Amino acid sequence: MSSYKRKFDIYDTDIAQILLTEDDFNSRKCTEIIRQIINTSLKEDIVPIVNENDISSAPDQIFGDNDLLAARVTHHTNSDLLVILSDIDGYYDSNPSENPNANILKEVNSISEDELTEVYRPHNKFTSGGMFTKLVAAEFLINKKREMYLCSGFDLSAAYEYLMDGNHTKGTLFRAKK
Repeated sequence: MSSYKRKFDIYDTDIAQILLTEDDFNSRKCTEIIRQIINTSLKEDIVPIVNENDISSAPDQIFGDNDLLAARVTHHTNSDLLVILSDIDGYYDSNPSENPNANILKEVNSISEDELTEVYRPHNKFTSGGMFTKLVAAEFLINKKREMYLCSGFDLSAAYEYLMDGNHTKGTLFRAKK
């Protein structure tokens, strides 16, 4: 949190840490409290930093991945869009490490079991650690009629163009078919 604070202090912006577990989404009352805390923080110009409370969680209460946690928070706060900044530029039609002709998919409207099975291969540098959970998060949001945008966190030009200008030139947008 101290790293976040230093960065946000540059912009004179307050932050608040919100620690959640899987159990926080298992009751309507808890979920409503989470929604109120996040929405109130935003109304008061406080940026909520949501993270998993893995210190005090039992093993069965752990999300294990921030992508899945972010998808749940996006849904339960009625947010329109989850933006995931990653070390990849988007979701490709094949592994770009193995296929130099791999193309980023600009929009994805559904995720098949085959895609999830394909990306969840142990020791697959391209997919097993990160892309699998991103696809699970995207599938969750697609099923909830919410959107997820995946792009590079190292080159923020794609995120800026999409979020500020509405210009989708890079990255992958996951959303239900209209």
